[in-house]
Amino acid sequence: MKKHFLEQIIDKKNRKEEFAIITNISTGESIIFEKNKTLDGNFEKYSDEINDYFENKKNGMIENTDIFIDTYLRPTKVIIIGAVHITQYLIEFAKSLNFEIFIIDPRGYYTSVKRFPDVNIINKWPLEAFKDLKTDSSTALIALTHDPKIDDPALKHALKNKFFYIGALGSKTTHLNRCQRLREAGFKEEEINSIHGPIGIKLGGKSAPEIALSIIAQLVSETYKS
Repeated sequence: MKKHFLEQIIDKKNRKEEFAIITNISTGESIIFEKNKTLDGNFEKYSDEINDYFENKKNGMIENTDIFIDTYLRPTKVIIIGAVHITQYLIEFAKSLNFEIFIIDPRGYYTSVKRFPDVNIINKWPLEAFKDLKTDSSTALIALTHDPKIDDPALKHALKNKFFYIGALGSKTTHLNRCQRLREAGFKEEEINSIHGPIGIKLGGKSAPEIALSIIAQLVSETYKS
């Protein structure tokens, strides 16, 4: 690959943009493809197949062609509310996955760098934190504090901004109470039902690492549905 082409790839990775490298393995020709980009030249006739692979986050050879697609996905932004024990295990699981983690917790004694090295920590109340944190429908929220003063504002923000995944820790009773507070705040049943509560898939485990595993498994599953 030419130097300029490699520099473009590095720049896009640093900017956390989504793109794909499309290569004709017979000719060695490669291009950088982005969403809604118009293909031309030798790649134009494969437009439908290339767009399908890109939209569905697939890599590999297009069947019966010499076209290879290598897709680079933007890390999924995951906001964890609460620097609790489970969060430490979530971070460990997330390290090998395509997640960009942010921890929001106003309780400074929980959010030490020693407990969470190399993690984006925002030591503010959720509403203050979200003023400086760009979020959209491709963002995920995991609420873990059990404290309505901390979790509820974050859940409301996530619902209003249509996060693709919203999960909240707590028993069935805790979740019923949470849902009632959200109803009283004006949210519709459809919106409230989008919250995974109690959070995580049913693995049967009750320890912090087991709960973290159930959460990360559910998050990965929902990521590929979106």
